[in-house]
Amino acid sequence: MLKQRIVTAVVLLAILLPALFAASPWPFALLTLVLIAAAGWEWARLNGLAGAAALAYGGLTAVLCAGTLLSVGLHAMPAWVWWGVSLAWVLGGAYALSLGPAGWSRLGKAPRLALGLLCLWAAWLAMAQAKAMSINFLLSIFCLVWMADIAAYFGGRAFGKRKLAPAISPGKSWEGVWSGMAGVFALALLWAFVIDQQAAVDGPSLYQLLFVKFGWLIAMLALLLLSAMSVVGDLFESLIKRACGAKDSSGLLPGHGGVLDRVDALLPVFPLAMALASHSRYF
Repeated sequence: MLKQRIVTAVVLLAILLPALFAASPWPFALLTLVLIAAAGWEWARLNGLAGAAALAYGGLTAVLCAGTLLSVGLHAMPAWVWWGVSLAWVLGGAYALSLGPAGWSRLGKAPRLALGLLCLWAAWLAMAQAKAMSINFLLSIFCLVWMADIAAYFGGRAFGKRKLAPAISPGKSWEGVWSGMAGVFALALLWAFVIDQQAAVDGPSLYQLLFVKFGWLIAMLALLLLSAMSVVGDLFESLIKRACGAKDSSGLLPGHGGVLDRVDALLPVFPLAMALASHSRYF
C-alpha cells in the first residue's frame, strides 16, 4: 500500500507541477478539468448512478465547467457569486452534517446530484481563476488545506479525546480541529511575513492579502473560518461515503482512493478564499 501511494504521488506530481508552473494558466485549467470530471463521475456513483449514467454525469460536470470558463474567461467572477457559494456551503454543509448518513440518503437522488454539480463547478472555477491570479495565491490556498489536515492528524493522535462527529468520521476529534487551526495560523504568519517578503513570488498570497485587507483580528477570524470549512468539506464527503457504505470515492488513484478523497476539503475552501480576496487592492 505504501509503495502504491508513493508511486501514485510521484506520477501525479510529474503531471501537475509542469501545469502548475506554466506561464499560461490554461494547462492547469485543462488538467484540473479532467480531474473534476473524474470527481463528478465518483460523485454520481456515490449517489445512485452507475455505468453510462455516471460517465454522462462526469461529462456534464466538465461541460458545465468548460462552458463557464469559455464564457467568462479567467477573469475573477463577481464577488456575489463566491459569497453566495460560500453561504450555501456554510448553511448547507451544517444542514447536511446534522442529517447524518441516513438523512443524506433520504434527500433524494436529484437534489444530491444537483448539489454535486454546484460544488464541483464552483470549486473548479475558483481554482482555475486563483491560478490566473498568481501561483503564490493558488499554492497558499492548497497549503492552508494541507496544513489544516496534517496538523489535525498529529494533534488528534497526540491530544484527541472528544470525538468531533463519531457517526460520520470516528477518527476525528475536536482537539484535532484546534490543532489544525493552530497550524494554519502559524503557516499564515510564516507565509505572509517571510515567504511573501523575501521570496521572488509572482503575487501576494492569500495570507498577505487578508492581513492587508482586513487587519490582524479579522484576518485571523477569516483563517479560522477557512480552516473550519476544510473540516466541513472533509466530513461532507465522509458522510456521503458512509451513506452508501463506500470506503473510498473510487480506486482511480491507487493507494489514495479517488479524486474526491483528495479534494474534498478543497471544495468549500476555494470559493470562500475567492470571496475573501474579492475587491482587494491586488485583485
